[in-house]
Amino acid sequence: MSDERPVDPVRGWVADHLRSYVESDGEEGHLWRGVPTLLLTTRGRRSGTLRRTPLIYGRDGEAYVVVASRGGTPEHPAWYLNLSAEPEVTIQVGSDVMRAYATTIDGDHWSDVWGQMAQIWPAYDDYQAKTSRQIPLVRLEVVTA
Repeated sequence: MSDERPVDPVRGWVADHLRSYVESDGEEGHLWRGVPTLLLTTRGRRSGTLRRTPLIYGRDGEAYVVVASRGGTPEHPAWYLNLSAEPEVTIQVGSDVMRAYATTIDGDHWSDVWGQMAQIWPAYDDYQAKTSRQIPLVRLEVVTA
């Protein structure tokens, strides 16, 4: 990405969580309601603006995994549409800020990883039951060098 500052949500609990995460360099906010979270920064597919979102994460080998659930609504979250257009992203996990490349998990591997993510956040199963779309799982592979 670049040195430009991302746009963050300005209201509500998501904004409070994100602000706490950033201001404490991940000491407050990395664990949210007992689960690990990271900050995902994507580039807006239409605006070109950097946008930052806190998300629950799991692991798939060395990669991080996030769930594009949007609470089970019929539409994908904007951050997912953004990274589908531009898969080079930045993530912050605790105090570590890293470049990553995003890919959507599919096929048989989706079921395995979905089970792991639903163990971390059981409401994901409820979200999937609410929608006809298969909720995407996104693998964030850290880019070294």
